Amino acid sequence: MNTFISIFVNAMHTLPTIGVWFIMLLFCFTAVLMFYKFFGKTGLYVYVALSVIIANIQVLKSTLFFFSPTPVALGTLMFATGYLCTDILAEYHGQKEAKKAVYIGFSSYLFWTVIMIMTIGYTPLSPETAGLNMAWSIPFNDAMRLLFEPSPIFFIAGMTGYLISQFNDIWLFSRIGKATGKKHLWLRNTGSTAVSALIDSTIFSVLAWVVLADVALPWDVVIYTFILGTYAMRLFIAVLDTPFVYLAGKITEKEE
Repeated sequence: MNTFISIFVNAMHTLPTIGVWFIMLLFCFTAVLMFYKFFGKTGLYVYVALSVIIANIQVLKSTLFFFSPTPVALGTLMFATGYLCTDILAEYHGQKEAKKAVYIGFSSYLFWTVIMIMTIGYTPLSPETAGLNMAWSIPFNDAMRLLFEPSPIFFIAGMTGYLISQFNDIWLFSRIGKATGKKHLWLRNTGSTAVSALIDSTIFSVLAWVVLADVALPWDVVIYTFILGTYAMRLFIAVLDTPFVYLAGKITEKEE
């Protein structure tokens, strides 16, 4: 199994970065519809929880894209597809259900953060205590600590941006709907996400990389790499996910 995964990862490395990005995007969009089709609203709640946790792990990795002269942090795609879920819930099930998904996402990430901090709190094995049979587990402690020890910083920054931007997205989505008489679904989906994504990118980046960081990053890196670099991508995703909101409506009609 490990050999297969290594082969798959190495094969992905041969593809252009934007190609890998589109594969993941299509996979996530399809997954949202499948979660919704087979599990209804509950499926979207689960997806939102997963997207928040995964995005806050992915943000630790950056890569190069053709449209940015500097590396762009990952996690944007997963986080953005969470907006697709809340827009589907707001459109077909109401604001209350959309807000419920936001609370579930917040609670899930809080629980995950606490559990992982407690996990790395266990005294790790040393070469002497591990013995020959468990020596393989020693490097994993360092890897887990490297990944999850800074999680409180990302939790504060991520959840502050997440809560403010998601509630703004739901509110603005509904306001545009009232203003247009529930017409132009594409407008409220794209418009609400465009505004909310900028709010989230700005709040998260300033808190995580300047205010709460042990060593603050230069402002040009924060603005161009973490705010504008990720926002351009999220805006593009907001446009591409609109057909999937319409497709979710077909699933809703069929279920009803």
